[in-house]
Amino acid sequence: MTTHTLAIGLDGIAVAETDLSLVDGQNGLLVYRGHWARDLAIHHTFEEVAHLLWYGHLPSAQELAELQDKMRANRELPAHVKGILDLIPADVDMMSVLRTGVSALAAPDHAWPPSLDQVISLTAKMPTIVAHRFARLAGREPLNPRQDLNHTANYLYMLKGQEPSPAHVRALDAYLILTQEHGMNASTFSGRVVASTQSDLISSITAAIGALKGPLHGGAPSEVTEMIEAIGTKENAEPWLRAKLENGERLMGFGHRVYKTIDPRATALRVVASQLSADDPWFDLATHVEQVGLKLLDEYKPGRKLHTNVEFFAAAVMRAVGLDDFLFTPTFAVSRVVGWSAHVLEQASNNRIIRPQSNYIGSIPE
Repeated sequence: MTTHTLAIGLDGIAVAETDLSLVDGQNGLLVYRGHWARDLAIHHTFEEVAHLLWYGHLPSAQELAELQDKMRANRELPAHVKGILDLIPADVDMMSVLRTGVSALAAPDHAWPPSLDQVISLTAKMPTIVAHRFARLAGREPLNPRQDLNHTANYLYMLKGQEPSPAHVRALDAYLILTQEHGMNASTFSGRVVASTQSDLISSITAAIGALKGPLHGGAPSEVTEMIEAIGTKENAEPWLRAKLENGERLMGFGHRVYKTIDPRATALRVVASQLSADDPWFDLATHVEQVGLKLLDEYKPGRKLHTNVEFFAAAVMRAVGLDDFLFTPTFAVSRVVGWSAHVLEQASNNRIIRPQSNYIGSIPE
């Protein structure tokens, strides 16, 4: 019987070479194409960082203007996609709606190989899908995209029905930049596997959305909000968290599959969130919960190196800009589509079908 080296969950297995990002969990490093992700989040915009991941370099003023024009021109949804979204029952979750909406964008010109024009068009439309559905659930007509707003500002405008403040745009922009790309995670791997079969871009991104929908991948920010609201007061933080740990339960927003030190994305978002929410009682409580949680994790799980992760402060940012909890994971997808599509383009540039092995442990007939 043939056997192969077994790595449950593919831990430690490299399936591709990439120059898109470095994720160094031991040292707490996140790099996008030679740039610190935290610096990109603080000093650049969504479109600039998307250009970096798609084209390989930060844009000149002219290149940025050209990309912004292309994205603005591609925000509108085709009529048939709107019709499909409107037929989905109200009790269907937002990630399933997003997956269906993206799948409905399939067209003959999306055949293999994927192109940058396809990538830009899809990235521009995903916020419109989420906003269209959100408006219908709220009982109002969906807003048309604004051509005078950048990507993040337009997303907030379509969701909230009014032009967002610069502070809210900046805060959400930072979050969206920090979640654009993160190595060979479950959803990215799913997208690359589909792309490796020479399937189309839409199929690859639909598969990635399906993976992100799983609570072990994309659900933590909303669970952080639920945890902090359940705690309610600073005085209740320690007994509530201690009870969770005594029962062997996880503390949401702490620890990461990859990072064994401070999540660099959390470091950047902590700065953004504190500037945005310095006088917000909810943020004040969240900061206290973080401090107590870290203390108790050190007490109950010494040596485990459990730190605050990006989801903890993502919850603070998204609550501050007024996003409902059920929009957290779809908003993650709105940003991560940049990294997913960059990986699909990279896979297509030097393609070999991804075909791992498994070890058979059943019986063999005599």
